[in-house]
Amino acid sequence: MEDNEYEKLLSRALSKVPTLGAQTSDFVIPKAESINEGTKTIVNNIMAIADKARRKAEEIARYLSKELGVPISIEGQRMIINGRFTGKDLDARILNYFNIYVICKECHKPDSHLESAGRGILYFVCEACGARYAVKNY
Repeated sequence: MEDNEYEKLLSRALSKVPTLGAQTSDFVIPKAESINEGTKTIVNNIMAIADKARRKAEEIARYLSKELGVPISIEGQRMIINGRFTGKDLDARILNYFNIYVICKECHKPDSHLESAGRGILYFVCEACGARYAVKNY
């Protein structure tokens, strides 16, 4: 076999191999559907956000309450925030929550849960790769 023919076959074979780095993910963090009513901000899709995170809406509300420095309550399917905040502000805080408490730092997958070890210690446990590390308790 000639070198030229070998190179053509090799190029053809390499062009058919899928690239490993081009993994696509269908995981999308929902944007907050919020409206301002007087001095309150209402997030209508907190349950959809909590479902995507596989966390309780109350846990996300507790985190946001600390981040925003205002009281937050869950009433039915809605989250009521005492204060006026833009959707952009809320989306940034929700993204931060997902990056800390939902998405694994090792494999970057959202398949995870949190475990309490007592005394205020919270562990992030990745179900995809098995990583386990301490995170700041909210």
